Amino acid sequence: MPTSLRIGPYRFYFYSYDCNEPKHVHIDRDNQSVKFWLDPVISLAHNHGYKRSELRKIEQLVYENLEQLNDAWDAFCGQ
Repeated sequence: MPTSLRIGPYRFYFYSYDCNEPKHVHIDRDNQSVKFWLDPVISLAHNHGYKRSELRKIEQLVYENLEQLNDAWDAFCGQ
């Protein structure tokens, strides 16, 4: 599972078996994890442990880095 981006305490990554799903990214910090769909719009897929205020911050980071995340997905999944 390659790390596509690190921002502060957050690690943004994909799983190799995720390539058959729509574009998305997993973001972890400590023992917390969240998954955001990237396409067609950024939206929360599921959350494990983050509080709502931190989810908003992470979602903003996804928006700010969307092009890089899409490029990393395409490079990793071969699209």
